[in-house]
Amino acid sequence: MSPGFSIAPAARGELPQIMAIYNEVIRNTTAVYSDREVTLEDREKWFDAKRREGYPVLAAADSSGVVGFGTFGEFRAWPCYRQSVEHSVHVRADSRRCGIGRALVVALIEAAAVMEKHVMIAGIDAENVTSISLHERLGFEVVGHFREVGQKFGRWLDLKFMQRFI
Repeated sequence: MSPGFSIAPAARGELPQIMAIYNEVIRNTTAVYSDREVTLEDREKWFDAKRREGYPVLAAADSSGVVGFGTFGEFRAWPCYRQSVEHSVHVRADSRRCGIGRALVVALIEAAAVMEKHVMIAGIDAENVTSISLHERLGFEVVGHFREVGQKFGRWLDLKFMQRFI
């Protein structure tokens, strides 16, 4: 792991920082196909559900606090998809392109392997070449391209699905 930050299971007390990162992503990027910011109560429910379902929520932190977070959950709700998970990683705006996102994805792949998952899936905005490139370097491949399935900032968005065998 790169010096300067560490990755560990997120603590409930870190949820305000995780919420701040997520809301900045919602406000300023197409990495999340939502235009509604979340509340602390929303994040608490999300965190509790992840814990109840046995899924990891990881936080990357440095001396300034939480600089990124990642998690995964079920890909689809039907039982026969139980070995496939979809992950999500977000990094604080002032900490992007420092290896934090990569380290979080690697940690999530390792957690999925421990849980004996078979496939990890990423849904990435088709214009997010940085994330697509990162995922390709980590062994993910594009397996689907959905055109104009989302709309944000007054324009249609394409979504790419990528997958990696664990």
